[in-house]
Amino acid sequence: MIPFSVLDLSPIAEGSTASDALRNSLELAQHAEKLGYKRYWLAEHHNMPGIASAATAVVIGHVAGGTKTIRVGSGGIMLPNHSPLVIAEQFGTLEALYPGRIDLGLGRAPGTDPFTTRALRRAATAAADTFPDDVLELQKYLGEIEEGQRVRAIPGAGTHVPIWLLGSSTFSAQLAAAMGFPFAFASHFAPADIMTALRLYRNLFKPSPQLEKPYAMVGVNVVAADTDREAQYQFSSLQQSFTLLRRGTPGKVPPPIEDIEKFWSPIEKAMAQDVLLFSVVGSPETAERGLRKIIDLTQADELILAAHIYDHKARMRSFEIAANVRERIQRTEQTSSEAVSAD
Repeated sequence: MIPFSVLDLSPIAEGSTASDALRNSLELAQHAEKLGYKRYWLAEHHNMPGIASAATAVVIGHVAGGTKTIRVGSGGIMLPNHSPLVIAEQFGTLEALYPGRIDLGLGRAPGTDPFTTRALRRAATAAADTFPDDVLELQKYLGEIEEGQRVRAIPGAGTHVPIWLLGSSTFSAQLAAAMGFPFAFASHFAPADIMTALRLYRNLFKPSPQLEKPYAMVGVNVVAADTDREAQYQFSSLQQSFTLLRRGTPGKVPPPIEDIEKFWSPIEKAMAQDVLLFSVVGSPETAERGLRKIIDLTQADELILAAHIYDHKARMRSFEIAANVRERIQRTEQTSSEAVSAD
């Protein structure tokens, strides 16, 4: 009975504003809640014209305040950009406002280019090298106050906000296993190491007070529509966005185009196909086949779906179709389980 969740970057489409994107994020979160999605995560990126979720904790509060039951969190906070104490205070505050609904997913990448990284961190230090120690420090601030502890996160202390580690490499998988955290793999844009990372995570996992056994979530781009042709048309926005990013000219989410082959070179096409390998694009039937294949391949405990779609209504429809696919998959699993029990 695998749950589906949503990964949102609050995309800013061409011709629209950050305000439009943030309103759309809230509407999509409310839609996802009604459709039965488990969690709604927002991602930290900086200096990106097409992404409105840079102040991630603020956007999480915006979404959590407009929903009632769905878990809301970060997918993720790029911890090297921040003091662990500040993140503990931010997420402790969110937990105080929306108890039992906040997730804290952490990444060690900067979420931006080197120039912006320097602007964020001020000092040119290898902040990613201290990531494991920073995670432990953050976990301590969210735990129970110890005798003699002089620095405390208020709010934050004693909240035990669930921590996830996010990554696209074997490093993050091994660290999540050693710390006993749930692990989310960014296969929606970096699928190369996914099977190795999942195997290491599961084999090396050590139980912790937060988690008794490994729990792996896998990222998938899902662009679903009523027909394969319409889905492929909408998918061209993501294909263009990745190509523009590789060209060093990122912008707002471009409108879809009929013939993507006229847009990119053969080399750009090959690069995009590699990074977007974990993408399911098509009609409800095509989407179901694609999602079943990924579930069978990865044995994921949960899927988190991204949909970088220009048209907001088409994006809403894509998540609706994916929710219907999830229900069909669950019914099939339940029927198979009942058949096995009967035997």
